[in-house]
Formats: sequence, structure tokens, C-alpha cells
Amino acid sequence: MRGSSLSIVVPVYNESDNLRYFYEAICQEMAKLDYDWELIFVNDGSTDNSKEILLELEKEDSHVQPIFLAKNSGHQLALTCGLDHADGDAVITMDGDMQHPPALIPTLLDYWNQGYDIVQTIREATEDASWLKKLTSAGYYKLLNIISEVPVQPGGSDFRLMDHQAVVAFRHYREHARFIRGIVGAMGFNQIQVHFTAPPRYAGVSKFSPKKMLRLAVDGVFTCSTFPLRIGLYAGMVTMFASFLLFLHVLYETFVQEDTVAGWPTIMACILFFGGMQLLVLGLIGEYLGRTYEETKRRPLYLLERGKPCDMKAHSTTIKEEKL
Repeated sequence: MRGSSLSIVVPVYNESDNLRYFYEAICQEMAKLDYDWELIFVNDGSTDNSKEILLELEKEDSHVQPIFLAKNSGHQLALTCGLDHADGDAVITMDGDMQHPPALIPTLLDYWNQGYDIVQTIREATEDASWLKKLTSAGYYKLLNIISEVPVQPGGSDFRLMDHQAVVAFRHYREHARFIRGIVGAMGFNQIQVHFTAPPRYAGVSKFSPKKMLRLAVDGVFTCSTFPLRIGLYAGMVTMFASFLLFLHVLYETFVQEDTVAGWPTIMACILFFGGMQLLVLGLIGEYLGRTYEETKRRPLYLLERGKPCDMKAHSTTIKEEKL
């Protein structure tokens, strides 16, 4: 074995109907394994009674190590918080709605013990996903990989195992607008993929609203690629060529046809086209400038209402503390 301790990081946002069932499923799997383990729930500003349930689980089982964020910071930052506080020799990140099956944990650990630093799960399908979601997801990943400087695996999820060394390296990535799948893909290390079919949620509905999904998709594009900034260059080359053809047309009409009556439809079409193109390019530049501005503020990624109550030193394994 490469190590004897395991941290499981689970972001929580209004998952009160799932928490106890998920906790019991994790306990069943860990009872089969010989690891010192901790279950880090990161409560991301839940407005239901998730916090109360987590406090009850903490009293019942010392393996449960809840962290409470001061406000809702989003799924990616909640995961980041958990990774910042995970002490295990290996760290598994997963969702608590049972769509990331706990039964896969032994498989992930097997690959880790074989020497892989990152074991990334790939979702082949989701049993209750609509055809529209499947279509848009496939199209998005195809587009992202065309324009991205780093590979992003289609169907990739935030259900993965990372060796402690990879987690320490991940902690150096501190951008606010984050797309963890892209960051992990860019990190390198010795990676392997495990494919699975995601079952339906145990209870409740997905907290990823269309607005949140769109925001994550936009973060993925702007985090992994500078291609949008080059759209202005490409558009300028195309419009310059189109303008040259239009100039030749004007010369032909003036000296060959001797018809110089100006047509307002052509003028209006040109104004609208070039005006729209300028606004598009300015908007893209503004998006990058806005993100740069947010990063220069150097604000914390998240704020804690209460941090992890104890570390894995309370168990039998001593973990060396490492600074960022």
C-alpha cells in the first residue's frame, strides 16, 4: 500500500435528504478496507437542515469532519476548500447524491496502489439525464477540446482520487473562477481513467440550475483557453478580405458599369456587421479583463464559518503538514 489514510471530500448544498444514506453507504465500503479515513463534508451555505444533520453525524462518528462555509461559494470552491483541508495519503472527491457510487472507492484505491497519482472517473451516461442534457454536454466538451490548450475528457466528473502529492500541487492553483476538471487535466502526474454509469439521484433534485451550469461552462472556456481573444484577429482577417472584395465591386460599378448610385441596404448591412463584430470582440476582451481584475483583488477563495474540528492525527496515522 502507498499509504494508510484516506480523505473523502464531499460538497454539500441542501442535501439533507441524501446525507445519512450517503454516510451509511460510505461506512459500508470503508468497513471492507483497512484504512484510517475521514469524511469531510463541506457545507456550502445550505439553507435546509443539512448543517444540523452534519453536526449530528459529527457527534456520532469521529470520522465525520464537517466544514461550514460562511456563505454559498459554489461547488468548485467547496471542493477546493475540502482539498485544502484534506490530510489523507489519498483524497477522493465526490458528490453526496449517490450519482458518484461509493462502491467505486475500492477500485480507485486499487489503481492508486498500482502507482497512479490521479484516478479520474469518466461518466459514460447518467440514467435519468435527458437527451437534451446529453447532447449539449457532448457538444460542449467537443468544442472545449478544440479551443483548449489542455485536454478535458468528455464525461469527466469531479469524482476522482488524487495522491497527496497531487493535492499539494493542486493547492498552488488559486484562481477564483475555477474549472477543476481543466486544472487537474493540466497538472500532469500519472493519470488513469475509470468509466462508470451514474445512477439516478437517491433523493431531491440537482442543485445545478441552468444558470450555474452555464456559468461553469463559461468558466471552463475562459479558464482553459485564450482562443476567444483570437476571435478578433480571425474576424478581422475575414472582414478585411470581404472589404477588399467590396472595394473591387465599387471600382467595377464606377468604371465599368458607370453606376454609382449608392444603395442604403449595403451601407446598413456593413454598419451592422462591423458594429456587431466590434461589440463581440470588446465583450470578449472585457470578460478576460474582468477576470483579471477579480484576481488582482486577492480576496480569499472562501470564508469559513467553522473549519475542520480536528485532523487525522486523532486517528493512528500522522500526516506531515505541508505549506502552500
